[in-house]
Order: sequence, then C-alpha cells, then structure tokens
Amino acid sequence: MKKLFEPLVLNNITLPNRIVVSPMCQYSAQDGFANNWHLVHLGQYAIGRAGAIIQEATAIRADGRISYGDLGIWKDEHIEKYKEITDFIKQQGSIAGIQLAHAGRKASCEIPWISRKQISPDKPNGWQTISCSDIGFNPTDISPKQISQEEIKQIIEDFKNAAIRSLKAGYQILELHAAHGYLIHQFLSPLSNKRQDQYGGSFQNRIRLLIEIVDAITPLLNKESLWVRISATDWAEDGWNLEQSIELCKILQTKGVEVIDVSTGGLVDYQKIEVFTGYQVPFAQKIKQETDLIVGTVGLLSRPSDLENIIQQQKADFISIGREFLRNPYFVLQAAKELGIDISWPNQYERSKL
Repeated sequence: MKKLFEPLVLNNITLPNRIVVSPMCQYSAQDGFANNWHLVHLGQYAIGRAGAIIQEATAIRADGRISYGDLGIWKDEHIEKYKEITDFIKQQGSIAGIQLAHAGRKASCEIPWISRKQISPDKPNGWQTISCSDIGFNPTDISPKQISQEEIKQIIEDFKNAAIRSLKAGYQILELHAAHGYLIHQFLSPLSNKRQDQYGGSFQNRIRLLIEIVDAITPLLNKESLWVRISATDWAEDGWNLEQSIELCKILQTKGVEVIDVSTGGLVDYQKIEVFTGYQVPFAQKIKQETDLIVGTVGLLSRPSDLENIIQQQKADFISIGREFLRNPYFVLQAAKELGIDISWPNQYERSKL
C-alpha cells in the first residue's frame, strides 16, 4: 500500500486516505447561507473519495466575511443547509470539516471575478473592517477599527458560538483559520499588531487571542478534531516566522489542538515569495520534526508521485489540495490509478473504472 492511501488515524476519527480538500472560497452565498452550489461543489469531492473535505472559510459573524458572497455561521438558521452537506459527505465515506474564520482588516471585499477591491463602508455590500490595530492591508484600504478588549471578548464568544453551530451541523473537523493575513494572523504578527495591551507586543501577548479561542472551543468537543491553519512565515522582514510558529504549535498541542495545517504568507502586500512546487513543504516538515502534532502541507502540489514522496519521507502527514481539485474533482481516483492502488469507487461510477 502506498503511504498516501493509508488511513490517517486521529484520536477519534480516521481519514480513509491522506488527501484533503483545502478550504476554497466560492463567493456564492447570500447573507452567509449555503445553497445547492455549495452542496454540489463539496459533495463532488466526497464522491471522488477525498479523505476529508474542509469547507471554505466560514465567517463567525457578518463583518468577518472576506466578501458579501462568503459563507457564514453566525446564526442558527445557517445550520440546516450545512447539515444536508455534511450528511452527504459522510454518506460517501469522507470526513466533513469546516474552517471557522474572521477576515479582520481583509474583509469587505468585492467578489474576485468583479474586482477583489475593498468596498468602503458607505457603499452597498461594504462595512467597516476591524483588526488588532488600525493599520490597513494596503495603502488604498480604509483603515480598520482597532477593537477594544471588550470587543475581543465578543470575538472569542463568536468563535465559540460558531463552533457550537458547527457541531450541530455535523462537522467532524473544526479548523481555526489563523493564516493568510486574516484576523487571528493579524494578532499573531508584529507587522500588523501594534497594540500596547495584553494582546500586543510580546509573543505571549500576540498569541493570546488564538489561545483563548482554542480554550473556549476545546470543552465543546466530543469526538471531533480541532485543527489550526497557520501561515508559518509572513515572508517579510521582522514578521511572524518559523521559529515563532514552532513555539506556537508546541503550546497549541498542550491545549488540545490535534492537527496543524501549514501554509504561509498573506499578511502584507509586500511579501516576497519564490513560488514553486512544494515551496511550503519545508515549513510543515520542520514543525512535524519539532512537535508530536499531525501536520499537513499545501501549495501547488498536484503530481501523485510528489504527494506520495512527501508522505513516504515523513515531511507531512497529509496533503491539502486546492486548485487541482477545482480542475479535477476526482483527483483522488486519478492519483490512485497512477500509483497503482485499487480503491473503491462509488457504485454508481464503478462501471467506468478501468
């Protein structure tokens, strides 16, 4: 058996293989509500035998959306459609996950096929953004509002309530989005966090928001798995870096986090990244070497042989795939064929298996 197709055994759930659908925003919701686009989009990956499917960044409150087309889970009415989605994913033998997020200063943007530009609060579909400090992502953005400690407490409560709704909706993986320059990442990095209180300055202060969110959610879990996605580096001088990421992961491990989903970048518009196949793998590998956590890697990985080598060489425990799944929802079936592995196909599709 190829390592890529060995089950990934967590404390209470088991992924049937090591290929995970990475969260991919669809910008196709209204008022945060999922619809049949999301059911079919996510359901196709379950039909295609993905090990786990992590739903796109799902906002814990309305002002946490990247765009007005983002999914949300800030009210109970959102749950019904999500339950339909998770039921279908489970029926196909895959694991259903959700990424809980707040975009912070990178919120209130136009959907990408229109412009991606930030929408000002006085325009339709726009709102006032918030962050740890009043520093915009780029010079053309309207400055975010620096939130108070009382407002931070409300953010933590909103993450907790979103987690409660996620559990009611049937998600087996809850992933906190602490990467790509969104709100939690904004608190983590000294480039965006200029606070002078207990949530800014030192490393311990900058990680405080994430730790308090984790502490609020872990008591809610039964057999579910808590994941955190991080950007292991800002790719910018004096920013968040691998050393801080390793230290954070060691702390998260003591708090009940089971999996670290390792990405990079997204915090500042002046980041300098040399992008190539597997460019983020060394960050995951180092975190895996330095902790006992389950670690995933992501980024421009699409050749089954490359994925297999990463797992074989113990550089990561699983691979998150994004764009390749958009091109080919049945990538897992293709990868199995290329690697000479016979896996079960859906009964409805079995007659086309060669």
